[in-house]
Amino acid sequence: MEGIFSRCAGYVFQRVGKIAATAIGGGFLLLQIANHSGYVQVDWKKVEKDVNKAKKHLKKKANKAAPEINTFIEEATDFIKRNIVLSSGFVGGFFLGLAS
Repeated sequence: MEGIFSRCAGYVFQRVGKIAATAIGGGFLLLQIANHSGYVQVDWKKVEKDVNKAKKHLKKKANKAAPEINTFIEEATDFIKRNIVLSSGFVGGFFLGLAS
């Protein structure tokens, strides 16, 4: 039962990942074509300013969240160590789902 669930999870992640990558890449490509053709003008200085502002904000949030993430990672590692058979079965099925 676990193998079926993990394989399905891997398959879903593969499909969702491909769809998301296609949508993001296609949107970026269309934006670049529209920009090059003159339909859209992008203020790249403003984009750079906004990206830098977002990076600073994310860095500040990441520093606050770091202890919570470390705790989660430690708990997950302990769970995996205690349930190695269950974990390895899930990982194997997950990778089979990604490959199919």
